[in-house]
Amino acid sequence: MAFLEVKGLKAFYRQVEALHGIDFEIEEGSIMTVLGANGAGKTTTLRAICRMVRTEGSIVFDGKDLTGMPTEKVVQLGIAHVPEGRGTFVRQSVEENLQLGAYTRNDKKEIEADIERVYEYFPRLRERQKQQAGTLSGGEQQMLAIGRALMLRPRLMLLDEPSFGLAPLIVKEIYEIMKRIREQEGTTMLLVEQNANIALNLADHAYLLETGDVVMSGESHVIRDDENVRKSYLGY
Repeated sequence: MAFLEVKGLKAFYRQVEALHGIDFEIEEGSIMTVLGANGAGKTTTLRAICRMVRTEGSIVFDGKDLTGMPTEKVVQLGIAHVPEGRGTFVRQSVEENLQLGAYTRNDKKEIEADIERVYEYFPRLRERQKQQAGTLSGGEQQMLAIGRALMLRPRLMLLDEPSFGLAPLIVKEIYEIMKRIREQEGTTMLLVEQNANIALNLADHAYLLETGDVVMSGESHVIRDDENVRKSYLGY
């Protein structure tokens, strides 16, 4: 069985159906990217897994059915969500944000060790550990959002547009760190992106969404190298 298996997933905002019965699966330790234009249903896919929207269909994580499960329980199973727009606590310091990321844990010494581990991945955060999160640059806030998710010791990370609004050099730096996290922690990742080129270079597998339906899936390098797919769906 796949680490995450989604079958016939529909998602709704009130009466509007945003996902129309999509299927996909992720193997443990891999990175999968979901690509598509604005309004394709990428963010909704992550929200559906986190039980933040009304759904129909099946979502099974490591053998556990998430249907009807509250978001807090999903988090406790080891699924961390890094939302679009960073989602940091702007009035709290960098270190306080990281401590808040471990709110489900009570192992104080290990929490301190994990904060140090986050600083090793993101040296800029160590330099700014007493600084209010709201005064950080956009790239630093994105680093903090990922670092805070790591404090949960996640088995699956859901990342929503981590490159959004950032300069290319910062995006490259963040993606290199995400690659290291996968290599060193074995963390499985589901990555939603509009920056298709950089996402396909990181991910093992890709799904293309168009208005709530999966229109194509395959190994990332195959999709990346297919000129017709790039022109038709990815816009580069």
